[in-house]
Formats: sequence, C-alpha cells, structure tokens
Amino acid sequence: MKLVDIISKDKVERKFIKPYIIAEAGVNHEGNLDVAYRLIDDAQEGGANAIKFQTYKAEKLASKNSPSYWDLTKEPTVSQYMLFKKYDSFWKHEFELIAKRCEQRGIEFLSTPFDLDSSEFLNDLMSVFKVSSSDINNRPFIEELCRFEKPIILSTGASFLWEIEQSVSWISKHGNQLALLHCILNYPTDDRNANLYVIQELSRKFPNHTIGYSDHTLPKDMKTLELATVLGARIIEKHFTHDKTLPGNDHYHSMDKKDLLMFHERLDILEVLLGSKDKEPLPSEQLARSNARRSLVSSSSIKKGQRIDKDNLTWKRPGHGIDPRDLEKVIGMKAHCDIPEDTVLAWSYLTD
Repeated sequence: MKLVDIISKDKVERKFIKPYIIAEAGVNHEGNLDVAYRLIDDAQEGGANAIKFQTYKAEKLASKNSPSYWDLTKEPTVSQYMLFKKYDSFWKHEFELIAKRCEQRGIEFLSTPFDLDSSEFLNDLMSVFKVSSSDINNRPFIEELCRFEKPIILSTGASFLWEIEQSVSWISKHGNQLALLHCILNYPTDDRNANLYVIQELSRKFPNHTIGYSDHTLPKDMKTLELATVLGARIIEKHFTHDKTLPGNDHYHSMDKKDLLMFHERLDILEVLLGSKDKEPLPSEQLARSNARRSLVSSSSIKKGQRIDKDNLTWKRPGHGIDPRDLEKVIGMKAHCDIPEDTVLAWSYLTD
C-alpha cells in the first residue's frame, strides 16, 4: 500500500492494521551516494514501507548565526548553518538517482523539501509532501506546497494545539488530504517527554485526518513505537541509519535494520494480541460458553402438571439448558413431565 492510500483511506478499522513505516534517513548519507543506496537497501530489507530524505541548501535554510538545538555532546557543531552545510550537496540529479534506486528496491521514496526550489523537482519524484515541525508556522511555504495538490504530512513538534489547528485550516482551505504526526522536537527525546497520549488527542481533535507519530526517542527495544501503534498511530516515522555508532547528530538516536526487523516481530505479536474490535464469542470460547455459563435448574422435584414458581428454581452450570435470563417466562408454566431435583431444565420439559 502506498502512503497516499494510508492518508486517504477510511479511518474506521475493525481489525489491527500495521502502521505505514517511514525510515527517516534525513542526511545520514552524509553526501555519499553509495551510503544513500545502502540506507535504501537496509530500510527495504528491514521492512520499511518508505525511506525519507531531507532536501535543502544551507544558505536557504538557516542564517549564519542560527544557534544549535541538539545535544552538543553528540554533535559539537554550534551553528545550524555550519551543520547543514556539511550535508547539503545532494540536489536534483542525486535525488533522481535515489528515487530510481527506491523504485528498483520496491520501497517508496520521500524527501522533505525545505525550500521552494527543492519542492519543484521533488514534486516529480514523489506522491506526498512532508512538512517538518520547524515549518508548522510557515504559512507561505505550506500554501506553496499545497498548490501541488498532493497529500501533506505535517509533523507537530514543539507546537501548541492552536498552532496545529491553524496549520490544518491553511491546508484544508486548499483541499489537500492531510496526515498529522505527533512529534517531540528534542534530539533525542527522553522517554518521559514522549507524551504518546497526544496521539489519541490528535485522533479526537482531528477525526477526519490520519494520525501518526514521528519518533526521536532512543530506539532501545522499539517499545515506544509499539505503544504508539497501540494508541492509534497509522504512520510511524523514525530516523534511520546504517550504523548507530557513527558520530553526528542523527546516527545515535536512529534505528537501524536490526531495530526495524525487531519492530516487525513485535507488530506480528500485536496483531495476534489485538485481534478485532468486534465483540462476539470466538470459536475457541464455544465450549466455555456452553459449559461455564449457567442454566435454570430444578431446586426440588417437580411433579407433572405442577405449576412452577420461583422456589422450584435455581441456576447452575452448565449453560446448555434454559437461559437464566428467561426466568420470568418459566415461572407459572407447568411441568410437562416429572422433573427430578437438580435437573437442568429444557423447554421440552415445560408447557403452558
């Protein structure tokens, strides 16, 4: 299934649906096309539905005095401009090659544009546009992306609810289909700050839009993504690398192929555990339904022709006799035959 289908589909599900998984490679290729290809291959082999990159030029994204907002013990570069400048060498030609590689490997290509120039050529390469949390208040940019008439995925990190509502109104005015991703804009995000309940709040507040989760917690055992899925995230996005030991801002808090495979194992377990929303007896419950429920039982012997009153009745297991919910119907009926004490009653034993 393509991402556009996830965003546009009917939101009412009767059974567990695995989330659409986006491996957020960002700029973890570090300007090396072979590394980008490896990221694509690893993401596909790990079971991601899509791999997403980031497309920008440092001079269009940040002024030269833009301070950092990441963990400086992991990434010592204090200027956003200088950090972005390290990894902004990929442009139209490179992303055409990357998109082709994705097509060959059977994984959807995505890249977040951070300027209008990149959005123009990316429009030819993908069916959905991603807007980062940092641009949630960037009305002119969002509205320019809307003119491509494609679905929008909007991350909501570091925002108030009213800001999300405002951005949704801008996009809705243009008629673009929309997915909202809960996100915490910390690199990394402490578990105590994950606030996964926001997924349910976004689902309640925006019932007509697909809700997902963009995760920045440390991968560990992938439990955060598992919980996000249970809470209703239909799209899961997480930073992705081929080597978590590499230095830099994104590698250490990213998942890798091994983490992805682990997550799929957990999703398989979740699918079994969660089952269906339909409440009805399962085939495996039929024996218990019959034998562990109760029936109306004679509490004393009843002679043929005797009218039955409440004192003649009790309720005991098993449950394949007259249902206790029919007690009032039985009271006042006559015994069609002699009924010994402790007999599980059947309708054939009674007459009007």
